[in-house]
Amino acid sequence: TYGPLLYLAYVPFELIWPWSGRWDNLPAAHAAAAVFDAACILLLFLIGRRLRGTALGVVLVYAWVSYPFTIYATNSGVNDALPAALVLAAIWAHGRPAARGAFSMAAGLTKFAPLALLPLMAGHALGRRPGRALGRFTLGAAAVAGAAAALVLLEHDPGVVLDRTIGFQFGRDAPFSLWGFYGGGWEIAQRVVQVAVVVFAVAVAFVPRRDDVVGLAALAGAILAGLQLATTYWFYTYLVWVAPLALIALLARLPAPAAAPAPAAALRPAPGGTARAPARSRPPAAVPSSG
Repeated sequence: TYGPLLYLAYVPFELIWPWSGRWDNLPAAHAAAAVFDAACILLLFLIGRRLRGTALGVVLVYAWVSYPFTIYATNSGVNDALPAALVLAAIWAHGRPAARGAFSMAAGLTKFAPLALLPLMAGHALGRRPGRALGRFTLGAAAVAGAAAALVLLEHDPGVVLDRTIGFQFGRDAPFSLWGFYGGGWEIAQRVVQVAVVVFAVAVAFVPRRDDVVGLAALAGAILAGLQLATTYWFYTYLVWVAPLALIALLARLPAPAAAPAPAAALRPAPGGTARAPARSRPPAAVPSSG
């Protein structure tokens, strides 16, 4: 039901903790979920440290591990932190088009929703040579797509693969979304929302925008949130896809903390016996009295 890279990611864990043949504690699935969660933690720290130093990296990590739905996803043993980690990897590699393309495609070939980020990721930071950067992005994405296709198309008919993956996803239903809860009668409204999300996801590749890491994370989060609002099947753990992008967009744009006061050593007496006052470019402004 998912992309081929999602199943490939479970192979190492299954080799270490093979399935017993019955519904047991599923140690391989829980170990995989813990590793996917740890990957998000590491990438959030690296992105935060690159943007504003170690302090922001620690804040992003703390916000992630204390968010109830990331804890819920890990404790449930689900796989939703994996596409989140791959999208974060694409943002971390934002300055390298080939790596950004590879990670973006890999995220979309685990769960299909991140495929909607490809236009945004392709149009990011093209620089003075947009054709060359776009070509590298395309090569990176195509390499991952080709490797994933080789995993399944050499053994299975393409029609069967599409029917059991994307076809199955389009037919899923759940009572946790607006459309699933109220059932029929909302088809036109849902189509309007879906078209709006698709237009937005494509348009961000062409319209002027904030072309930095914070802007990239904000738009990627908006696209994934829009997709979740537009689909009939939704579950709580899908919030994990959007959470790290929202954290970067919100926390990385806050003003830097005020500078620390001058250390006491700066006010020690000089060799001549006179205390040194902190240097100022001009006298302090007079403070008007309240009386």
